[in-house]
Amino acid sequence: MAMERRTLHGGRLRAAAYDAREQRLEIDFVDGERRIFTAVPAEVWRRLVAAPNPAVFYADRIEEEYAVERARASHAGDARSKLDSLFGDSARAPGEAASANGGDEARNGGTDGTDGADGDGD
Repeated sequence: MAMERRTLHGGRLRAAAYDAREQRLEIDFVDGERRIFTAVPAEVWRRLVAAPNPAVFYADRIEEEYAVERARASHAGDARSKLDSLFGDSARAPGEAASANGGDEARNGGTDGTDGADGDGD
């Protein structure tokens, strides 16, 4: 099951995500920081997203109550970073792969049967 992610409004919180199976809560801040909390009960997640002011709930009920790991929040809308995280930096769109090869056609022989050097077949 994927993590459920919600946008949070108010204060310094930007978004939060929760994995019920792992009891893992991720909170993204407006400054780009991400805090990952472990052993967080599902009820705490439900109360956070239902709170009239999630930042106050976070400060009162989460911030110092659970073990935390700090990281940088990813850019959720950045397709390139999503591909890179799945496949590494080698993930390229078809057009990018051709230009990234730097003109292999000319070095390895043209598509018309020539050697690619001067086009006369010598």
